[in-house]
Amino acid sequence: MSNEPQVRHILSLSGGKDSAALAIYMRDRVPEMEYIFSDTGKELPETYDYLQRLENYLGKPLHRLNADLGFDHWYTMYGGMIPSNHRRWCTKMLKLKPFEDYCGDQPVVNYVGLRADENRSGYISHKTNIKAVYPFQEDGLILRDIEEILRTSGVGMPPYTKWGRTRSGCFFCFYQQKIEWVRLKETHPDLYEKAKEYEVPFEKTGNFFTWSQGESLEELEKPERMAQIRKDHALRVERMAQRKDNSTLIAVFSEHDSTESPDDDDDQGCLVCQL
Repeated sequence: MSNEPQVRHILSLSGGKDSAALAIYMRDRVPEMEYIFSDTGKELPETYDYLQRLENYLGKPLHRLNADLGFDHWYTMYGGMIPSNHRRWCTKMLKLKPFEDYCGDQPVVNYVGLRADENRSGYISHKTNIKAVYPFQEDGLILRDIEEILRTSGVGMPPYTKWGRTRSGCFFCFYQQKIEWVRLKETHPDLYEKAKEYEVPFEKTGNFFTWSQGESLEELEKPERMAQIRKDHALRVERMAQRKDNSTLIAVFSEHDSTESPDDDDDQGCLVCQL
């Protein structure tokens, strides 16, 4: 009998389309797969519903990982500093650390849902016992293949895409586009208000940070500002529709508003959160 430790196969679900499609794709290929979800406690209600639908399809339990200390604790510890693409402490403390703790020191193969039509890297573990693999890239699967996997399985696209949200992750994710904040305000006004509560000067330092780059949510929700964001977004969608290419609707909505800063690059989003 070999004394080598048994290799674990782990697929991290985010509530996004790519990791969901990968779980479906790998279900019968790797029967011993473990499916996990790092729950921040700040997810969209549609994300929880989607994960339940996926769990029913997989026929195996989805292990929900919770950070020892939640978002609000780390928000305080980081001096009221709202996370951004330059300070992604939320991913580190609420996603990556629970994942690494769950993996422990055993050899782990971690399945990541990067597609063959993507050219990006992400925030994944660098522990030596964890090896990341990319089945979609290895097998040449692109966006339309992922959409087909979700359609034929009956799981479908994440329900939040119906109201224009393009990513999974916390309801106040700083990677949201301006138009997505507008849609959040319209669809989940209670969550929008909760997000606003974080945009206050931190009493210990006086620092003031915002979720959406360049303006506060209070400024963004003004009727004239929301109208301008909708107008800019509609013009951008129209321009995309005029292009003679194979862009799908999800690709259109994944591009940035003209009101976004070039620094808000979707390709820099955290893989742990948004696949």
